[in-house]
Order: sequence, then C-alpha cells, then structure tokens
Amino acid sequence: MATTASPATPQHATPHETELNRVMGPKLLLLFIVGDILGTGVYALTGTVAGEVGGAAWAPFLVAFAVATITALSYLELVTRYPQAAGAALYTHRAFGVHFLTFLVAFTVMCSGITSASTASNAFAGFLSDGFGLGFEAGSAGILALALGFMVIVAAVNFRGVGESVKANVVLTCVELSGLLMIILIGFWAMSQGRADFSEVMIFRSSEEKGAFMALTAATSLAFFAMVGFEDSVNMAEECTDPVRDFPRMMLTGLGITGLIYVLVSICAVALVPVGDLVDPAKGSALTQVVRAGAPGLPFDRIFPFIGMFAVANSALINMLMASRLLYGLARQGVLPHVLGTVHPTRRTPWVSILFTTAIAFGLIYFVVTNSQAQAISLLGGTTALLLLCVFTIVNIALLVLRSQAVGHAHFRAPRWVPWVGAASCAYLAGPWARSAAQLPQYRIAAWLLGIGVLLWALTWAWNHFMRHRPVELEHPEELAEHHGSGPTN
Repeated sequence: MATTASPATPQHATPHETELNRVMGPKLLLLFIVGDILGTGVYALTGTVAGEVGGAAWAPFLVAFAVATITALSYLELVTRYPQAAGAALYTHRAFGVHFLTFLVAFTVMCSGITSASTASNAFAGFLSDGFGLGFEAGSAGILALALGFMVIVAAVNFRGVGESVKANVVLTCVELSGLLMIILIGFWAMSQGRADFSEVMIFRSSEEKGAFMALTAATSLAFFAMVGFEDSVNMAEECTDPVRDFPRMMLTGLGITGLIYVLVSICAVALVPVGDLVDPAKGSALTQVVRAGAPGLPFDRIFPFIGMFAVANSALINMLMASRLLYGLARQGVLPHVLGTVHPTRRTPWVSILFTTAIAFGLIYFVVTNSQAQAISLLGGTTALLLLCVFTIVNIALLVLRSQAVGHAHFRAPRWVPWVGAASCAYLAGPWARSAAQLPQYRIAAWLLGIGVLLWALTWAWNHFMRHRPVELEHPEELAEHHGSGPTN
C-alpha cells in the first residue's frame, strides 16, 4: 500500500516524457484502484471498528471515505500536474526542496507498507485458523507461529522475484471483491428470511463511555486503514494512456465503489451478528461469523476464510515488495547504508533489503501479539493509518505551496478549499485525541520505526561526510595532478 519510486525523480520531466509503456486505459485503471483499496482493512478490522461505536459501525467507514476522498482530490491535482511515478516523495520535494523531509516521507511510506503487511499476516493467521478449524485465539502462540511462518513465505516469494502485471491484478481484485459481495448478498438473503436485525445499525455504543464525537473519530482513525491504497495509483501515471483525463474519473469512481461496499459490509455485519460476538476473538474472525450466521445451511462459512486468506496474502506480498524496493532505492541514492542496495547475483532481487524489512515485520508481529493479545491487528492497522495520515497532511500542504507554480499544461483542479480541509482533517485524525487509550501504543510503534530510519540516515550521512573528507592515498605521485584535476604548468 504506498509509493514505490525514489524521491529523486527528475524535476525537468514533462507529461509526455516516459520510458514506461502506456497500456492502462480507464477500465484497467479503475480495477487497479479498486483492487488496491480493497483487502486487509475491511477483512480484518470490521469487528474492531464495531467494538468502538457499536451497531453504527458503518459511520466510521463513511467518515473515513469522506476524508480519503478530500485527500484524493489533492492527489488528483498533483498527479495531473506532475504525471510521474513518484507520489508523495516527489510532491514533497517539489514543494519544499528539503532532502531530509523528502527522505522522511519516503521512509514513512515504506514503514506503512511493513505495518500493513504485518497486519495482513495476523489476519491471515486468523483466517487460516478458521478455515482449518485449528481454534487458535487472537494473541495465542499458535497465531504468532502462523503469522511469522506466513511472513517467511512472503519473504521467500519476494526473494525469488515476482513479476506482477496489471492484468494479474484484475484477477486478484475479482477474488477479493467476491468475498465482500458474498457478505452483502448473504446479508440481503438473511433479511428476506427474517434473520437480520437492521434496527441494530442505528444504535451507537461507545466502548469506553466516551462522547459520540470522540468515539466516532477514534473508530474513524482505525477505519481509515481500509481506505488507504488509492494513493498507490499515482505511481501508475506514466503507464496510463491519458492520466490527466482518466485519473480524476477513475479514482473518484473507485473510491465511491469501495466506500459503498464497506458501508454495506459493516451494516450486514452488525445486523447479523451481535457486536459483542464480532469483537470476541474466541468466536473467530468477524466476517466469518457473519457468513456463518447469515447462511447457516450453506457451506459459505467454510469457503469464506480461504477467500479472506487470499485477499490479505495478496495485500501482504504487494506491501512487502513495495517496502523492500523503496528501501533499495533509498540505499542506491546514498541516503541509507549502501549494503541495503545489494542485489542477489542470480535472483536479481534486493535480498538485503528484503531481509531487513522482513526482520522489522517479525519484530512488529512478535511485539503486538505477545504484548497486546487481541489488539494486534488493531494496533498494526492503526499504525499504518497513522503513518499515512501524516504523509497525507504533508501532501495537502504541498499542494497549497505548489499551486503558485505554473506547469504549462492542462490539469485537474480541485476546489480551493480541498487542501485546507484535507490537511486539517488528516492532521486531526493523526492526533492522540482521535484515538482510544488502547490505540495509543501506535505512536510508540511509529516512533520506533521512524527512529530506525533517522538513525540509518544519520549513520549514512556521517559515513558519506567522512568519505568526502578522507585523505586520498595515491600509489603513484604522478596521480596527484589527475586527482586534483590540474597539473603543473610550464
């Protein structure tokens, strides 16, 4: 879920200069956007969101959709101004020109990919336990072993090398979408049979006896994880046949489709299963319970966990691919230790970066599972949303700065108020006031991750500074003139 290009994208490129093949028309772009947003968020966090606000679980998804749409409008103006595959790092560098800030944005995006993949690994473990009837509870040693084992498999596939294509993404999107449509159809089927209580969806109930507004914002900051992914599509700008024309229509349509699906899924969930059961890890994943309750006489409950496994596994692999390649790119630019840019001689994959990002994921999974019990998925998903909300705040501010710069070609123009509201809403949702007490450890996780990045950056800067000022020892005196660029004159 995030930017894959390096922050040092050439500043002089025009909308028509590209080395990539422009093969994505509007339909493929729409499927890419929908597929990138769908996945771990709604599959893994529906029950947790319901636990924050009760039956009104649809409301946080609706608010998250509104905030994401506002920020998406800022992204649309930026990507049509600068249709290059560099995303948030490019916009930050163009607006502020501060290399450290550009690096920090790029590293934050990378960290969001690792936390997203770690969330997916925990969700995968839960679906695997449901699918094979293992009976492992959230926070148990069994879930920890399955999550870590799954991450080893992801690392192995990542190391081997994965040739991804947009057409393959279409197939993956259809499978992910089928699981969510199954929930919605089962909900309507149960309603026709009189087994759904839709009066529950209007009942608001805070888990910590907070006011309605504070509880809603706490749930929204978590539900926002389900809406991220739309920002990834800006990296496909150089492969779209007409990005200026297609991006606005397709991104807004994709957001609308996913937002509608999320609202309907959350309504069906609370109408079919009591909220107390949705948040009870002993009863299995929330959406598996929904399928079981809505169609008790059909085998859907035995099929759905495998669809869920597929959806979150795809999300984990994509995010770990992104994270390792972004780390590799930063190392190759000399802003992180050079060893992280090492490529395997036969597989031609960045194996050191893969090991490094996998080690971070291991640490995250172990920490949250052993210390937070049932809150593992909530903490990791919330940390992903926290990191990206900070990035989105900077992107909205970057648009305010860049609007004073002409680009010389037609582009999408968001309403003048959009970046102001986008920056304010994202900054608000990133603050501790928008989180419950159980979500506050997200800041500690984010601080550790960014601390690792800053430390690596500082070490690399110090090493590069030392190498630039190190005395050069020449084997032959005659090399001195060549080294200084001039020789003795007669």
